[in-house]
Amino acid sequence: ATGVESMLPLRRVLLARRLPLPSQSAEALMLARHRGAAGGWARTLCAKAEAKPEAAAEPAADAAEAEAAPGTSEGTDGDAARVAELEAQLSELDEQLKAKHDQVLRALAEADNARRRAAIDVENASKFSVGGFAKDLLDVADNLGRAADAVPAELRDSEEAPVLKNLYEGVVLVDTVLHKVFSKHGLTKIEPLGEKFDPNFHNAMFEAPDPTKEPGTVMHVASPGYVMHDR
Repeated sequence: ATGVESMLPLRRVLLARRLPLPSQSAEALMLARHRGAAGGWARTLCAKAEAKPEAAAEPAADAAEAEAAPGTSEGTDGDAARVAELEAQLSELDEQLKAKHDQVLRALAEADNARRRAAIDVENASKFSVGGFAKDLLDVADNLGRAADAVPAELRDSEEAPVLKNLYEGVVLVDTVLHKVFSKHGLTKIEPLGEKFDPNFHNAMFEAPDPTKEPGTVMHVASPGYVMHDR
């Protein structure tokens, strides 16, 4: 035992020269050589000593995460605010688009109505442009009719009064031509004798009992009426 203990310093020097280990590892190895059975404890000590830098790195990582967490939260809040702002702008633009669309539809409707009114005005101007002139000629047509009716029926074809006969034929011819001109320009004579009374076209002058007619039947025409197109 004494010889072994005398050789231990030499072995320690040789081991130290062969293996330039760190201070903690060399100390653990020398303790293992000296105590023998305590080698497991020395290896455990070395492992724990080498693992200390990793254990020290974990708190640093946690600290870094803790420092980064507020920034991440702030970034999330900033993104949410930006999204809310964009949604508000989108909603405002959508409302503006709806308003512009409604304005365009209204403008198109007004333009279409203006075109229709213009077309109706042009059509009416074409139809009723001669209305005033034709109305002034109605008195002439009425007088021609009265002149023809003034000739007795028995003398209209009689050879005993050829002058009256020719006059009657001339008046009837002028009246016929005049009514053809009226019809050409949309003016039509109404002859309601024997028809039902229509307040849209007829003016009642009086009523008289007539057992041969139904109530409301036109029995006499004081003055004929005219219709220009649909008026």
